[in-house]
Amino acid sequence: MALIAATAAALLSGPAAADPHPDASRVLSIGGSVTEIVYALGQQDRLVARDTTSNYPAEAQALPDIGYMRQLSAEGVLSVKPDLILAEDGAGPPETIALLKQAGIPFETIPPGTGPGGLADKITAVAEALGVPDTATAPVAALQADLDRLADISADPAQKKRVLFVLFATGGRITASGTGTEADAIIRMAGAENAVQGFEGYKPLTDEAITSAAPDIILTMRRGGAGAEIDAKAEDLLALPAISTTPAARNGAVISMDGLYLLGFGPRTGKAALDLHDAIYGTS
Repeated sequence: MALIAATAAALLSGPAAADPHPDASRVLSIGGSVTEIVYALGQQDRLVARDTTSNYPAEAQALPDIGYMRQLSAEGVLSVKPDLILAEDGAGPPETIALLKQAGIPFETIPPGTGPGGLADKITAVAEALGVPDTATAPVAALQADLDRLADISADPAQKKRVLFVLFATGGRITASGTGTEADAIIRMAGAENAVQGFEGYKPLTDEAITSAAPDIILTMRRGGAGAEIDAKAEDLLALPAISTTPAARNGAVISMDGLYLLGFGPRTGKAALDLHDAIYGTS
């Protein structure tokens, strides 16, 4: 429980600052979590377009799609005539972002919510950028309630489950999450342990490395979320030679969740961590 409480506290520390744009009426949202926040703030009527990763809520999909957030074109963005761009950290490529800023369009980069800045800061930053800071109160309170529930779960298990997040399974090769990723953060929030600790980011693993990691559970995300996808069925994944020797394969333990819900780190992240905890350990 102490780790969950510490993680929740870190995610909710300190306010973030953004220049206010209360008169912006043609807002372009780039990044699934930013779009979710705009809707959570009740400011969706100001949106004129979104990027491909913004697939929640369902109504957002009716907005014009200007492309994948890391492969934007200046022409595509300018075609929707935004008077404010709100973007997740990492939107690009850099030359496109530079052109948009040179065009004089207000461009606010929203800080990531998996580090010390915190999830509450992310919500607050979007509210401040839109010039409606008071609208952050309700979604931040809802997020806090979910994280408090995580912290109040009876106790951390005596033996944490070891979870291997599989990003890709291509040609029998497994690309998995090390430390310092959204997957690593959500696994820890859910009170489990990332089975792979020897590197940062995502990388292909050898069969020997997966056997050594000995995951109790394989975690994957379903198509359509957070810019990556996995298509393998649970039974096919567990049958791969690299995974077939693991405790997860022996117990048939595969958890698959929507990618944006699991890794988006937006207003629903507290609920996603609760759902993951329950899937790992049973209902809380």
